[in-house]
Amino acid sequence: MTGAITAGVDGTDESRAALDWAAREAVRRSLPLRVVHAWEFQPAVPSEVAGFEAQQGWAVKALEGAVRAVTERHPELAVTSDVLEGPAVRTLLEAAAGSELLVLGSRGHGRLVGFLVGSVGQQVIVEATKPVVLVRAGDEASAEAAGRDIVVGQHGEPEDSAEVLRFAFETAAARGATVRAVRAWTLPPVFAYSPGSLKLLDDAGGLEPFERQALTDALEPWRERFPHVPVVEHVEIGSAGQVLLSVAADHAQLLVVGRRAHRTAVGARIGSVAHGVLHHAGCPVAVVPHT
Repeated sequence: MTGAITAGVDGTDESRAALDWAAREAVRRSLPLRVVHAWEFQPAVPSEVAGFEAQQGWAVKALEGAVRAVTERHPELAVTSDVLEGPAVRTLLEAAAGSELLVLGSRGHGRLVGFLVGSVGQQVIVEATKPVVLVRAGDEASAEAAGRDIVVGQHGEPEDSAEVLRFAFETAAARGATVRAVRAWTLPPVFAYSPGSLKLLDDAGGLEPFERQALTDALEPWRERFPHVPVVEHVEIGSAGQVLLSVAADHAQLLVVGRRAHRTAVGARIGSVAHGVLHHAGCPVAVVPHT
């Protein structure tokens, strides 16, 4: 990785936790940190911040306070900051475009604009071309202690999860952590069987051994690239979202999932697995776009 880690702040507890997470990750990866405050003029707000200049001044002050706090904790870290005026989704996506990853608070909203309220946060995740990490309020560095893993979901063929696994292994290498790779599977309907698929299953010895071998094959190139990263393989029958959440609850300091955007008549939506994980995971979640 060569770019900066970008953190979006808006004055909430969630964004402060996200900034702390981003700063720790930047230190671990020896990357610069960019802190941005995306805001948009709001005409209908309390009188003390009613004008454009007043709102801009509040945004600048909030950003300066956040940057001051993080530089005091990490004096060795190269930090830049920007106040970006404009629609939240567009400004955050533009800020993230040249970064290695974008880090945001996963709940809450600021006095002027909440960039993770309703559809805005989903649009950022759907449109981002780089990983987006969502951090809840109350997240602490102690959660990253030894013994907690980087839990990552794997599915399909090796190429289907290549970017997700790359991110998980890079993160684990920077933290000295274990990658716990999870592959969930379900019994296919009878109509899904074909002579070719049945032969593959017979050769593998059955459904579960077939799934275990598929996970092993997907992990092989990343084990070779990161030989010092310990790996645990977890294969379990069940829905992907529920299996991931269960494993993460017991083991994860970070949960990594892939993102496929679904285009509909009312706009883009993230897939059901990523959507469910984002709503229910108790640890930070990294959403990695598939290429």
